[in-house]
Amino acid sequence: MKAISLSLQSSLVVLLLALSAYSYAADEEPIYTGFFSSTALSGYDAVAYFMQGKAVKGADAYAFHWRGARWTFANRAHMMAFQTSPQQYAPQYGGYCAYAMSDGRLVSADPDVFKIHNGKLYLNYNKSVQGHWLAEKELFIQQADGHYPKLVDLTIK
Repeated sequence: MKAISLSLQSSLVVLLLALSAYSYAADEEPIYTGFFSSTALSGYDAVAYFMQGKAVKGADAYAFHWRGARWTFANRAHMMAFQTSPQQYAPQYGGYCAYAMSDGRLVSADPDVFKIHNGKLYLNYNKSVQGHWLAEKELFIQQADGHYPKLVDLTIK
């Protein structure tokens, strides 16, 4: 009887830890900014990926706050485009690695390792991870689309 009681207690502890980990994850910021920053995309211009096809550093003079993060842009036109339609230009999964998100993990991404697919910007942790992601991106996107809303606080505007 004592063994059953200990086993039940152990199971309850594991369950409580799992539930607390889930509630913590659901409180994560919707936009990845790193631990010591509030700037999205490590300061890169989200609109430049679409307009110039490459990662371009933004400037402090052209900054805009959206979804709890500070976004910087290379010029006023890019900032205005983002202000008008942030959902169009912001990276999917808030800039977290698209491959990791497909597995339900919040992992940083390298702003230089990106892919625009079907008009959306996706970032990956590194080139090697991107290679795996590209091999089955449609499946990974579908999986990540299901995980992202459960892992972050999307109420932040």
